[in-house]
Amino acid sequence: MTDIILYDYWRSSASYRVRTALNLKGVSYTSINTSLLDGDQKAPAYVARNPQGFVPMLSIDGHDLTQSLAIIDYLDANYDDPPMVSGDPAERAKTLAQALVIAADIHPVNNLRILKYLKNELGHDQEVTDNWYRHWIKEGFVALEAMAPEAGLFGGEKPNLADVCLVPQMYNARRFDLDLSAFPRLVRIDAECNKLEAFQKAAPEAVKED
Repeated sequence: MTDIILYDYWRSSASYRVRTALNLKGVSYTSINTSLLDGDQKAPAYVARNPQGFVPMLSIDGHDLTQSLAIIDYLDANYDDPPMVSGDPAERAKTLAQALVIAADIHPVNNLRILKYLKNELGHDQEVTDNWYRHWIKEGFVALEAMAPEAGLFGGEKPNLADVCLVPQMYNARRFDLDLSAFPRLVRIDAECNKLEAFQKAAPEAVKED
């Protein structure tokens, strides 16, 4: 049994990113289901290790690492093949900017706790919350489409951090019926990534427990 443990939830976009990065780098790990719907992430023992009470959390090398991009950065420092960002400072900054369109601008305003607040605290109905979700994906995707390469992946021939962030967000976009016709480059990149085993094994349906 591996001593690398991922506290995971099958439909968590942030967990999806980390699963993909682990798979791309060939890092073996054990997954522990931490249900967001059941509130497992708010259990006292979990919050003692992860004060935000979020997933994912990666237990590795004696550390409890949180926040998906920070986890992937640690993995990149210790398992450098394939790299998620370039060693060139300008290329690294470019990739981080692309990834953060999703990880900092789209995802935080659309995650489960925000949607619950819109419904339960502010009293909005499902149609309003769905429109909210689609609005913020579309706004981010307009920018990301302009940043996307005309051919290949964000990482060129191999996926990088921007690709790892894009695929879960595309999954979410389809879940919420966003029209993707205005984003042909993103659709192409998503399709190319999903031909790779690392992405296939990280997909929500591939890891969902019965």
